[in-house]
Amino acid sequence: MRLLHTMLRVGDLDKSIAFYTEILGMTLLRRKDYPDGQFTLAFVGYGSEEENSVIELTYNWGVDKYELGSAYGHIALEVDDVYKACEDIRSRGGKITREPGPMKHGTSILAFVEDPDGYKIELLSPKRQD
Repeated sequence: MRLLHTMLRVGDLDKSIAFYTEILGMTLLRRKDYPDGQFTLAFVGYGSEEENSVIELTYNWGVDKYELGSAYGHIALEVDDVYKACEDIRSRGGKITREPGPMKHGTSILAFVEDPDGYKIELLSPKRQD
């Protein structure tokens, strides 16, 4: 078994694709409309689906907002330098919701970014000890 993808429902597919590709540097791997079901799927990631886990962005036609609920946590991305990644994300228009620094009650350096729908993305240093 292997983890294939995580699905997120989005309210504006083009805005979400722009965030994940232009702000976070992922690649749009594929996109397909399903007219009979009135939805569109777009897959983004840092490598091919054959070798990497990716994110599936699902746009249900005519739905522009979702309540995230209290169960969702975050998606985590490893970055070489959390401080530099936040500078780069901010310069490209991304929203940092937790500035980089040590984890509460720990030592790993982390930060949080928010996508256009309010989903949280954690940025983590490869030198994690927590």
